[in-house]
Amino acid sequence: MSSDFEAYEQDFGTVTADITNKIGRIPKLSGEEKTQLVLNVDKQLEEVRELLEQMDLEVREIPIQSRPMYSSRLKSYKQEIEKLEKEFKRSRIAYSDEVRNELLGDDAGSSENQLIKLREERAHLLDNAEKLERSSRRLEAGYQIAVETEQVGQEILSNLHSDREKIQRARERLRETDANLGKSSRILTGMLRRAAHGAAGRCYGGKA
Repeated sequence: MSSDFEAYEQDFGTVTADITNKIGRIPKLSGEEKTQLVLNVDKQLEEVRELLEQMDLEVREIPIQSRPMYSSRLKSYKQEIEKLEKEFKRSRIAYSDEVRNELLGDDAGSSENQLIKLREERAHLLDNAEKLERSSRRLEAGYQIAVETEQVGQEILSNLHSDREKIQRARERLRETDANLGKSSRILTGMLRRAAHGAAGRCYGGKA
C-alpha cells in the first residue's frame, strides 16, 4: 500500500511543479492565451485534488504503526495545494507591468499618476479633518470655560449685590442709632441743666 501512496506522491510533485510554473506565467499573458492557460491550470488543480483523495484512501489502509508518518505527509500536501489555489486566484486578476501598459497604452502612466494624486489628496483631507477636529475640541473646551466663568461671575455679582444691600441696611440702622443717640444726648443734657439750676436755686434760698 505504501508503494501506491509514493506513486501518487510522485504524480503530485510533477503536476504541482507544472502548476506553479504556469501560475507564474499567467500575469504576463492577456486575452485568449491567458484564458486557455487559466483553464489548463484549473483542470490540473482538479487532478491534484483527485490525487489527494486517492492518497487519503491509501493512508487509511496503511498499518496503524506507520500511518502517522503518511498522515503528516498528506497534511503537508493539502496545505501546499491550498497555497497554490490562493496564488492561482491572485494570478487570474493580476497583470505584469508590460501587459498593463499594453492594455492601457498611454493611459497607464496617467492612471498611475491619478492614483498617486488621489492618495495624496486623501491623506491631505484626513490631515485637515484631524486638524479641524482638534480645533473643534479646543473651541468646545474654551466655550465650556467661558460658560463656567460666566456662571462664577454671575454668582459673584449676585453675592456683591446681596452684600451691598446688607451694607445699605447696616448704614440705615447706623444712622437711626446715631439719631437716637443724639436725641438721648440732648434729653440727658437738658435734664442735667435743669438739675443744676434747681440745685443752685436751693443754695441761694438757704443763704437768705
